[in-house]
Order: sequence, then C-alpha cells, then structure tokens
Amino acid sequence: MWRSCVSRGLSRAKASASRLLSTAPSYYTVVDHTYDAVVVGAGGAGLRAAIGLSEHGFNTACITKLFPTRSHTVAAQGGINAALGNMTEDDWRWHMYDTVKGSDWLGDQDSIQYMCREAPKAVIELENYGLPFSRTEEGKIYQRAFGGQSLDFGKGGQAYRCACAADRTGHAMLHTLYGQAMKHNTQFFVEYFALDLIMDNEGNCQGVIALNMEDGTLHRFRASNTILATGGYGRAYFSATSAHTCTGDGNAMVARAGLPLQDLEFVQFHPTGIYGAGCLITEGSRGEGGILRNSEGERFMERYAPTAKDLASRDVVSRSMTMEIREGRGVGPLKDHIYLHLNHLPPEVLKERLPGISETAAIFAGVDVTKEPIPVLPTVHYNMGGIPTNYHGEVVDIKGDNPDAVVPGLLAAGEAACASVHGQKQKPLEKDAGEKTIAWLDKLRNANGSLPTSKIRLDMQRVMQNNAAVFRTQETLEEGCELISKTWESFHDVKLSDRSLIWNSDLIETLELENLLINACITMYSAEARKESRGAHAREDFTTRDDENWMKHSLGYWENEKVRLAYRPVHMNTLDDEVESFPPKARVY
Repeated sequence: MWRSCVSRGLSRAKASASRLLSTAPSYYTVVDHTYDAVVVGAGGAGLRAAIGLSEHGFNTACITKLFPTRSHTVAAQGGINAALGNMTEDDWRWHMYDTVKGSDWLGDQDSIQYMCREAPKAVIELENYGLPFSRTEEGKIYQRAFGGQSLDFGKGGQAYRCACAADRTGHAMLHTLYGQAMKHNTQFFVEYFALDLIMDNEGNCQGVIALNMEDGTLHRFRASNTILATGGYGRAYFSATSAHTCTGDGNAMVARAGLPLQDLEFVQFHPTGIYGAGCLITEGSRGEGGILRNSEGERFMERYAPTAKDLASRDVVSRSMTMEIREGRGVGPLKDHIYLHLNHLPPEVLKERLPGISETAAIFAGVDVTKEPIPVLPTVHYNMGGIPTNYHGEVVDIKGDNPDAVVPGLLAAGEAACASVHGQKQKPLEKDAGEKTIAWLDKLRNANGSLPTSKIRLDMQRVMQNNAAVFRTQETLEEGCELISKTWESFHDVKLSDRSLIWNSDLIETLELENLLINACITMYSAEARKESRGAHAREDFTTRDDENWMKHSLGYWENEKVRLAYRPVHMNTLDDEVESFPPKARVY
C-alpha cells in the first residue's frame, strides 16, 4: 500500500489518502509536487539550467543525490575552452573546426557551431557571476594551451583557449553557480535519489519519481519540463577519474523508459591518471609545459603527433602511451606506466598555475613535482555518449521516418547528454504513475540472493576494463558482450542486508549498480557492432575510419533486459551561413 500526499514546495505534508498497490507488500509514503520544471542533478550543467529557469520566474526544483557543491564538477581542473582571444588572436570558427576534427566527424556540426559560438558569452557570464578566473598581467582572463586545439583551422599552431581558475576550475565554477542558484530561489531537494522518469501513455515525460534518502519517503515531481543533468557513468570501469557517485543514473532512467542512449561506445581515456590511484592530473599540466617521457627518457609524443606533441587530443595521447608500454618502453619495476615531467618548470609557475596538481601528486603518488616525475597511466575520464539531444538540449528519438523526433517534456545537458522551457498547464499524472517503479524498488530492497552488490560491481568493472579498453578487437568485444551479459544475469541473484528505507546505502549502491550495468551493456554491444576505428573507439582489427558505412550515431535501446541497436545520421549541416560545414578528412596532429 502507498500513502499519498500533495506538496508544492519544500513543506512536508502528512499523508492524506491511501490506496492499494498490489505489486508491493510494504507501505510507502508518496508525496506529490508540481513545478514548472524539474532539474535532476546539481553539477555545472544542472545548476546552470536551474539558474536560467529560476531567474526567468519559473517555479523550479533541483533534485540531487549529493549536496550541490559535492557534485563531480567540483573535480574538474583544467578549464573551459572558449575563443576569447585573450592570449592570441582566436575565432570561434577555429574552435569549431578543432571540435569537429576531435569528434572524428561524428559530431553534429549544428550543435558544435552553437556550442563554440556561445562559449565566449558563457565564460563572460561566469565571470560576471563571480567565478575567480586566473588573470593575465593586463587583468584579462588567463587562457592556457589544451590538447587538440589549434589556430586558423589547424594551420596556425597551438591555441591558448582554455580559461581557467588555476587547476581548480570546476571547484570555483560549482561554488559560483550554487551561490547564483540560491540567489534566484531555486528549490533544492538534497539527498534525493531519482529513480525513474514518469512517462504518460503517449510517450511524453511528466516528471520523475525520487527517494528521499533521509526518511524513506517517495516523491513524484510533476513538471512541464524535466532536465536530466546527471553526469557520466565512469564507475562502470575499474580505473576511472570519476567519483564513486558517477553511476549514469539519468542514462539508465532514459533507457528504462524505452528511449535510446547514443554513442556509448565512445569512452574517453584521460592520458594522465595517477598510476595505481586513478586520480586526475589535468591536461593543463601539459598545457603549462609538462612533458611525457618513456623509460628511455624520450619525449615520445614527437613521433606520434609531430605538430601537437604532448597536446594532441586525449585519445591520441592515450593510445600512444599504451603503445609505448606494449613495446617495452614503460617505466617502473613492471614497465607498465609512463612519467609526466613537470620538474623542469619554474617552481613559481607550479605554485601559481598548478597548486592542486602539486598537492594531489604528493598525496597519491608520493612525488614532489618540483623534483620528480609523476607516474601516470590512461584512465577512464569522460563518457562522450549519452542521452541523444538536439542543440536545444531536447531529447530526441527515432519516430517513423524522423530520426530527430523530440520527446515532449524531456531535456538533457552536461555529460549525461549527447548533443552531438516554459511553464504551461499540466496534464494530470496517470493513475498508476510510479507504481512499477515502487514495485521494482520494493523487490530490490528485499532481494535475498547470494551475491553482494560489491561482488557484482567488481565483476562489471573488470569486464569493462579488460574488454572495452583503449584498444579493442572483435575477440575482446565478443567476449565482453558475453561476460557483461552474464554479469547482468548475476544481478538477479543480488543480496541486500539492509531492509530499511532510511539512509540505506546498501539499497542506493544497488540501485546505482543497476544503472551502471545498463550503461555498461549498451557500451559493450555498441562497441562490438562498430567495425571501424574513430576517435576514442580504436579497433586493432579495423584500424581505419569507415565513413561510408559508419558515419552514423549508434542508438542503444534497453528492451526486456537486452540491448537493441539502431542508428541515426550525423548532422553535417551548420545552423546558418556564418560558417560552412567541414567535410571529413584525415585526422592527424
């Protein structure tokens, strides 16, 4: 049975009505809320969405499983790329070219144009909000070199385009945005775990259902528009720079709603995670002059990327490092990692521009960066695939002959989105809205199998690390599909020890594990199907890019606990005549 009550804000109303929920034997208190918009996630993307809605007068709720300033944006280090032109002449069209090239021509060029054209305004907006950017002697926002960036459509040398606050840019951004959200009276529901989307019978999104982890109550948030900004799913891998909270919750909610996830096979490995710990060493360290060297002391990136060298794109540097290790030129007793040298840089530069990195290297690698190199290894960092959207942020799906049909009421932003709102009269929820989710929650809470969550999670992470890594083959991917499917099947035998609803970390970790498994399955099957090498998807058995057959986005649907794949075309068109589209060509650095 559930008990239902209604709320329009943060007040806690007592239960006022009840009815039988045949599929769940326990009693659950269900609180209903109505908002113009609901944002799920309170990282950079979620907070900015909430601010934009709130400052325009819309009644906005922001649901987050963490206190906002603990969201994973806080861990971002290097900065924000925008063609401000503070260090050298720059142009957003050059930034657009670099981004199209970096995507290996799988990125939608209308979305890329919009992002690059708007980036300078977004950075200035953050400055006006109060973000404490590093400064040049003239007082301008300091911009450092970053990987994969160039001037004059790749012909003008290295770009200095990355606006930063030392090496703690994400920390500065998150606190700045949270302050702005509070200023505009965004209503936060902190430590609420979003469980599922609420979809009506016509395929429209009407909101979300969430679990209040503090008291075990369930909350249905009805809204004209739902924005998913739930981050990535890096914790599907054994070694990742992601926080343990990066479990792809929004992606899995979309998949369970029968909607696709796009291009999950493209997983970004950051070249410089600390060996053994996985902690991120920002690309900004190489932007400030850091150099990668092998066991022979060679600056080996000069062989792989003669022009960009250590500032080639992340996938190129990660593959180069892996090849050095494979060929016996790794460092350390096992010759299984690489050295990042910062010790040739002036101590004052390290202190001013890379203070966080200096501290992280000392704590997690036991290294004094002024004297010793940092041991590093490519580590899972970012999920380039996610919930498919257009450049407006609206979630899209294939409907008949339309590969870009908008899902009414649903948007996505940030790492959860793959982008290669207004108030209105709201339709009532369906009578059974949320019942399936509550039944699923109840079944999971009372699961009494033989496998603890931690065992299944470790199995999944090892499969992903071994079978969907920097280099991939048909053999490893086919084996990966089989193993990840078996891991999913083992989830049916999960055992929870805590049956409560209040601060039940056992339950929350199990919910997160299911979300990770859905993302992992779609990632592995999408990677096995893509018979080419493109960007971060590097096949040793299909070493070249195949534009004739694979210039298309992968769509992975989660149907009856199986992956179904479909495809949609890449947008090669631009938004207008401010810039012409960039035709595909060889991607070299």
